[in-house]
This record gives sequence, structure tokens and C-alpha cells, in this order.
Amino acid sequence: MGILPMIHGQDARATFHFVRSSKVTLIVKPGSQTTTAYVALGANLGDRKANIAAAARLLDASEHITLTGMSNLVESEPLGPADQPEYMDAAACIETDLAPQALFEKMVSIEDQLGRAPGKKWGPRTIDLDLLLYGGEVISSPALIVPHSQMHLRSFVLKGMCELNGELMHPVLKQPMNELAARLNGGDFFLSSDRAQLISIAGIIGVGKTTLARGLAQALDCAMIAEAYDTNPYMPQVYAGRKDLALDSQLYFLNSREEQLGKDKLTPGAVAVSDYVFDKEMIFATRTLSPEQLDSYMPTHDAIAAAVAECVLAVYLYDSPAACMARIDSRNRPYEKVIDLPALEAFAQDYDRLFAGWRKCPVIRLDAGRFNCRDAAQISILADEVRHYVWKSPEK
Repeated sequence: MGILPMIHGQDARATFHFVRSSKVTLIVKPGSQTTTAYVALGANLGDRKANIAAAARLLDASEHITLTGMSNLVESEPLGPADQPEYMDAAACIETDLAPQALFEKMVSIEDQLGRAPGKKWGPRTIDLDLLLYGGEVISSPALIVPHSQMHLRSFVLKGMCELNGELMHPVLKQPMNELAARLNGGDFFLSSDRAQLISIAGIIGVGKTTLARGLAQALDCAMIAEAYDTNPYMPQVYAGRKDLALDSQLYFLNSREEQLGKDKLTPGAVAVSDYVFDKEMIFATRTLSPEQLDSYMPTHDAIAAAVAECVLAVYLYDSPAACMARIDSRNRPYEKVIDLPALEAFAQDYDRLFAGWRKCPVIRLDAGRFNCRDAAQISILADEVRHYVWKSPEK
């Protein structure tokens, strides 16, 4: 047994579930070799800090388990029913020679010792212990899933993991903890079949959004939603200098967004990939409309914004404006010839600001200078990763 580290810092939460086993059988691995494992500790009833500290002490006092590290405490809002207290959470690093199932069963017994009562999923609890990682193993059984299937969606988990080892690789996603945490920007998310599983590709003109969206949709075997770019009858004239038609062009796009992304148009649970993110509308409206046009535009924008489905994952594809300018020149669309580098640089800054404060869903950032949107192998790897950010039916 090790020396229990002091628990300090702020506060937080963790609500993960595994199937409990009524039979506790400790299985020690052959040769008693130890494995580094990570455990989430959370509570939102009673003295939360004391409950977490008690659970940590019981872990460390257990035969075959040594507690080697403990993150600060953090607080978060419940992901489940809202009528419950805020959660407090931490992550712990342990060394153990117990097999995964035996370790899990020991964690369940500690929960029982500390008075956890059976309850509904994501409901309140005095203590919650979850096995996040067990070495680099991938375990999928009716009783235990490791890595935890949604840990990459929880900032309150990843914050603690980053304190303990930010460079630690997720054995399935093949990304370090600090990268997974950066994708959430402090937000906490969960997978749900009640929402359309919309994946939106974002980025400036010429970065390769449509190529990536088409390839990703093919790899995921799902629908691809293409921006009504070439069908907009006003855009060539707007590019040619007809600023009086800028409002008509933006309203055309708005109406097409509702037709493509309306909550009543997309099927809950079904995956789709769009080659644009709806939130780009305000970037282009503020850049292209006069103050008077913007005043006329906003009521329609706000109404349609409330009617469209939000994406469950954004992929922000970025590159230098100069590289995007070269792609625009190579595809030789006559009305795009008027796009200049300063304008593209301004839009790039707008997109950077948008995703710097993005909290609507996880966002994967891809450097188009390194990621080849036409490379089937790279697309396949990305698709494997994306699948962990969308809900999938149990039979698939």
C-alpha cells in the first residue's frame, strides 16, 4: 500500500456506469506484475470532499492496490437529471496486480462501504468510482468497458487526467489526454439518440471542406449535405460588386440551411456530414452586409438558428490563407477570382475566434497542410475516431 496523497484544489463530478457484479472474486495476475490504472472518483451527496477522500483512502488501503497520484478536485453541473446537486470529481492513478474485473469489483465494494445506494442512471450518489483506463488494454464485456466509453467527452474527467499525465495516449482514440481535453474547451457532453448525429466541417473558402465531407461521409456510410453554394443566383453578382444584393444572397443561404439542417429534416440518431457549420452565417453576414442590411437580416437569422439542428461534432479544417488562395485559383471559378488574400485572412481570423470560444460540441482541429483530404487512408483513420463522438445503435 502506498501513501495517500493530499486531496486539494477546487471541486467537481463524474457519472459513469458499469454493470455491478454481486460476486467479488479477487484475481491476481500471474507473476503479480503490476499495471498502471486510472480511476474516476465522484460524489454529489453528503460531504462530497470527505466521500472522495474516504474512497481514495480505501483504495490505497486495499491489498494489491497502491495509490500513486491524485488530481485536484473540480466541480461540474450534472449531465443527467438537473434537479440534483453539483458534482465534485477527481482522478486517481494506481498501481495494481489485480486483473481488471477484480479491480472493478473491489471498486464496487468500496462504493458499498461508503453507502452508495442503487439509483437511476446519472442520478445522485454519495460516491462513484469508475475504471477509466487499465494500462493500454481495451476491454469490452457485459460487465466492464475500458477505456470508459465516454470519458473523452467529459472535461471534468480529462482535466484530472491531464494533471496526472497529459501525454498519456487513449488506447482507442490514439490521442493524448491533453488533445482530447482541448477538443472540449471545458465543456461536458454525452451521446444521445434523441439528436441528429450531424458532423459539420468548418473552415475558410478553399481549405477543402467539401472534399473532406464527401470522403468522411463515404467512410461513415452516411448522408453528405453540401452547401448550396453554386446554386445561389445572387453570389456571382455580389462577388462582382453588387452590394445591394448581399442581403438577398445571405437570405438565400439562410433558407437553404433550414431546408438542409432543420430539426424536422434530419432524423434523430442518423449520422450525416455537412460541408459547413451553421454558425458561419454570422461571420459572413457581419463581413458582407451593411448595417441596414444586417438589421433586416437578424430576425430571419435568429428564427432559423432556433430551427436548425446543432452539430454533435465539428471538424475545423484550417490552413494558411495563402495555401487556400492557391486552391481557389486552381479550381478556376470565375466569380471567385475577385477574392483576395486580405479578405481570406480576415475570414480565417473570424473562424479562429469562433472555435477559440466554441462550447456547443467537441471540435476536432485538422491542419489541411498535413491532413490530405483526398487520402483514403487518412480519411479512414479520422472516421474511426469520429465514430466515438456520435451515438450509434447497439446492433451496429
